[in-house]
Amino acid sequence: MDLRVDQPLLLLLLVPILIYFVWTWKKDRNILRKEGRTVFFIRVLAIFCLVLGLTNPYLLLPIKEEQIVFLIDRSASVQGTDQQVSEWIEASLDSRKDRHLVGVYTFAEDFQTEIPLTDEEIKLPVFSPMKSPGNTDIARALQLSTGIIEPNKATRIVLFTDGIETSGTIADELMKIAGSNVTVDVVQLERVSSEDVAVTSFETPPVAFEGEQQQLNVELQATKATNGELLLYQNDQLLSREQVALEQGSNSYTFRNTSKGEGLLKYEVQVIVQGDALIENNKLTSVTNVESSPRLLVVTNEDTSTNIPLVIDKEAITTDVITANSLPYDLSNYLAYDAIIFDNVPGHIVGEQKMNVIEQAVKNFGTGFMMVGGQNSFGLGGYFKTPIEKLLPVEMEVKGKQQLPSLGLIIVMDRSGSMSGSKMEYAKEAAARSVEMLRDDDHLGFIAFDDRPWQIIETEPLKDREAAVEKILSVGAGGGTEIYTSLALAYEQLQPLKLQRKHIILLTDGQSSSSNDYQTLIEEGKENNITVSTVAVGQDADRALLESLAEMGGGTFYEVQDESTIPAIMSTETAIISRTYIEDNPFYPTIYGDPAWSSLFVDGVPQMNAYIATTAKQTANVIAQSEKEDPVLAEWMYGLGRTLAFTSDSTGAWSGDFARWNNWGDFWNTAISRMLPSYSEVPFTIQKSTDGSYTVTDPSGSSSFIEVAAVNEKGEELAVTSEPLAPGKSRVTVESEPGLVFFRVSNEKDAIYQAGISIPYSEEYKVQQPNVQNLQLITSRTDGELLSEPAEVFRDIGMTSSEKQPIRQFLILAAIILFFIDITIRRFGFKQLIAPFRKNKKEATSPATKTTSNMEKLVREKKKR
Repeated sequence: MDLRVDQPLLLLLLVPILIYFVWTWKKDRNILRKEGRTVFFIRVLAIFCLVLGLTNPYLLLPIKEEQIVFLIDRSASVQGTDQQVSEWIEASLDSRKDRHLVGVYTFAEDFQTEIPLTDEEIKLPVFSPMKSPGNTDIARALQLSTGIIEPNKATRIVLFTDGIETSGTIADELMKIAGSNVTVDVVQLERVSSEDVAVTSFETPPVAFEGEQQQLNVELQATKATNGELLLYQNDQLLSREQVALEQGSNSYTFRNTSKGEGLLKYEVQVIVQGDALIENNKLTSVTNVESSPRLLVVTNEDTSTNIPLVIDKEAITTDVITANSLPYDLSNYLAYDAIIFDNVPGHIVGEQKMNVIEQAVKNFGTGFMMVGGQNSFGLGGYFKTPIEKLLPVEMEVKGKQQLPSLGLIIVMDRSGSMSGSKMEYAKEAAARSVEMLRDDDHLGFIAFDDRPWQIIETEPLKDREAAVEKILSVGAGGGTEIYTSLALAYEQLQPLKLQRKHIILLTDGQSSSSNDYQTLIEEGKENNITVSTVAVGQDADRALLESLAEMGGGTFYEVQDESTIPAIMSTETAIISRTYIEDNPFYPTIYGDPAWSSLFVDGVPQMNAYIATTAKQTANVIAQSEKEDPVLAEWMYGLGRTLAFTSDSTGAWSGDFARWNNWGDFWNTAISRMLPSYSEVPFTIQKSTDGSYTVTDPSGSSSFIEVAAVNEKGEELAVTSEPLAPGKSRVTVESEPGLVFFRVSNEKDAIYQAGISIPYSEEYKVQQPNVQNLQLITSRTDGELLSEPAEVFRDIGMTSSEKQPIRQFLILAAIILFFIDITIRRFGFKQLIAPFRKNKKEATSPATKTTSNMEKLVREKKKR
């Protein structure tokens, strides 16, 4: 037990106090009687207690308890070692003593508690699965484990690991642990021996020209000799498949490919080996930028054709034509094109997932986009509130129009248990969009049904749009499916209303539990001007029933396999019945002054038959306008890409004399040239650093600052951390899963460069040996040992631990008591102070002398003086 103080300098106050008391003692000791001397020494002791209390003193009391923390690495690099670690720990517990507190914790990139610190007997559980085994952060695991323990107790952390870290820095954390009550012992782990083949390197030329033979280099690492299959893909299309005989160690292969594509081409190599231990390290991607003539993608509907490829310059522009059903999901496939045209394509065929990817291609990588009109486009195509509407220069809603037909709309939506999840979310979002498209005077009703109807919104004029949307979004899923009663309720509510248009949208993914006379119900409804459209979601829906209901009810039947298309379908239906979108009176468009366009109309403007009514956005550039001041041709910049809206068609049915005009081909060539992105001839360079970051440099030195955006294959914008290193040079860090990431680099002069960066799989999945250097660093910095025997865990830690016991309050209390005694003696005398203790004694020896006269007291006091 030790006595220590926190503020020892305050003890210097004792020097002048001691001098004062020494001087006082020498001066008055001869005249001080017994009581005076007692008071003097009591006062000295009180002052000493008070000064000592000011220094914040404390006692160090020894602690016998010791803490043993088992910290287990369960990342991918030590896969298969759980049983080995459990047996090792159980064997070590045989040497445990009563003073030991034991806890078990596991980590990879994250940190988990298996058994909290306890003095009770423990039994190892089956380790819980790790959320992120693809990375190892030893430094964070040590930091969190030292935060769990009691810092005043001697602690040993037993770290089971191979020393391979892919996140954090061990050395930084060890500096904090050194000198504390914590030592770290290490038990070296190594991945359980198994056959594994990894693709360790895949290199393709960063830039190539169309028709050039490209050399693609692949390197594989094998733990033992084996046979496998090596596959090569270009933009997800298989290019090559060959059988390979792998030797133990490194194996190199070369492919030669002459690319016929343009833009950013994604290459992927994959190795397949029977019984391979890890599949995460079996493939890598790389990107090559192939430069050639512009490439255009024209998207059509299955039921329609397009004339655009027939009238544009085929020698200058390479054109691919696909149907909306064939649109890809991956961003790399869109970046292979310089511009995209949707020619009369319905939104519910495209789906919002693909729309999101296209929006990213336009916004961040400068891909041009154009929508061409027809009965399946713009508002009629269901693009209201979609990513495509966001990127276009026009809004799908028709604003400022008068004399629109009065409308009553009831949405009848399945809320049974089978609709739970994404189906229900998309359906509710679709219904909410329909509400936003209605006018305040339109009638709206919303019925959700399971085995009976639930009236969510009463059928009445729409007054509070926000409240209606909130009610729709609050609907939950559950129950069975009964269609007829809910549909009959909708007809019953619409029949008495005096409206020009009455429409029901029925959406379900199941089959009705009962069969009823739908035909009579619908026929009676038709007499009251009620129509019905149906949406069948998934393969379990009663397709035959729903199709017949739509046919009898004069509406449209939609079959949905992709839930993300439901909002577009509902928008289409609401647009058709709520607005008169098609303007079909022949007119001569008014052309405005952009020279790129106006030069085409020097000899006059042809007549046009029809177009889809839209509203130009505030900053859009309207090139051609109808007599009703609706945009016919408009353009604007969306992010880095230019987008166009042509609200007439490409076939001539709506565009009229335009399709027979001499400059019809030049019209489309101009539209395409306006959409093409302009890239800097001197691209920025992107180099990967050893820490996983990227250094982006302008080799020309003309950039003051560099801006970088990153998007993954799914079209999701990634968080980018950019650190300027010098003018025109930045270090960029991107958080992304393994795979392909696309960079868009620009500067203040609008120079743009796009590149694909391959994010490889984590270092955890590489074929590698334990990092012994890291293990030695841990033990040397923390006075630990590299353990080989389980019994060594519970050896003496070799450092004492203690806890502080403050005594400041006791010293101050003692000083107060001593001052009280001092005052009492000086006021009443020493005998008066001890009188209570002598009273009983006096009563026992001489009870006759209990009372003393006042005169005797006065005589005694006089003698004292």
